[in-house]
Amino acid sequence: MNNVLPQDLRVFIHAARRANFAAAALELGASPAYVSKRIAMLEGTLKVKLFHRTTRHVSVTERGELMLSWAQRVLDVYDQLEGTLQETEIEIRGGLRIAASSGLGRNHVAPVLSELVKMHPGLEIDLEILDRSVDLVDEEIDIDVRVGDVREHHVIPHHLARGRRVLCASPEYLRLHHEPESLADLSRHSCLLIRERNEAFGRWTLQSAAGTRNVRVSAALASNHGDVIKRWALEGHGIMLRSYWDVAESLERGDLVHVLRKFSQPADVWAVTKIRSENSAKTRLCIRHLRARLRSGPFALAVPAPAPPQGRSGRR
Repeated sequence: MNNVLPQDLRVFIHAARRANFAAAALELGASPAYVSKRIAMLEGTLKVKLFHRTTRHVSVTERGELMLSWAQRVLDVYDQLEGTLQETEIEIRGGLRIAASSGLGRNHVAPVLSELVKMHPGLEIDLEILDRSVDLVDEEIDIDVRVGDVREHHVIPHHLARGRRVLCASPEYLRLHHEPESLADLSRHSCLLIRERNEAFGRWTLQSAAGTRNVRVSAALASNHGDVIKRWALEGHGIMLRSYWDVAESLERGDLVHVLRKFSQPADVWAVTKIRSENSAKTRLCIRHLRARLRSGPFALAVPAPAPPQGRSGRR
């Protein structure tokens, strides 16, 4: 890795995520030929094949998948170092409009941004709490902090923290309706559904050691607001699928019970920016601070422990 440049890692990450050199070039403000050349040079330096290429598309090889994981970690460290050095020489100032969903925004993003403004008084931050998708351009949002996959091709995703959604319900509900023992059992339960960002409504995609399963569920109650769903679950109305960090305290207190523990849904947290705004010093500073504080410290996102071996009870 001694001869690998940070810009080459950045080109590789964009190309791998989009599985398309032309799309990566558009995001980077470069030509497809430039992207192809940098990828070829990176493969030559590492002496590994990172992409399968056909006339119509490209796909990441097994070595490329491994490289993608490490490349993001290396860039995170590099960006943090570069930002720290720059911040000692220039004063970061100006306005940022940031969007985040209710629970994440109020309980984690807001206090982290409070810290940031105390460290950099020249910053002016406008935080929008929104439980819906946002249009970065039309709504003039600089950073959208969101949970789950980033599907748009015209934005830049910046990974902030790992996360998973888990199934849980109140002890009162489980006493009356019995704890589900399999995904198939969910069909006889009342489920609480949220119309959240780009997630499919009425279908939960869950993972376990055995692979990925899709399950259709019916809604006893539904809302577009995560806090409403959580309240209904606490009041005993049914089973919900929520980010672990949002229910960790309720699980610890026993107000909620983690059910079907071997199943969960990946739900990483991302900061999404417009293609041209990722080079803004204030944007980079904000993303670095969010990444650091959402991973460790008093406002970090709780991560669930590994699921128990199959056959053990899921009741806590």
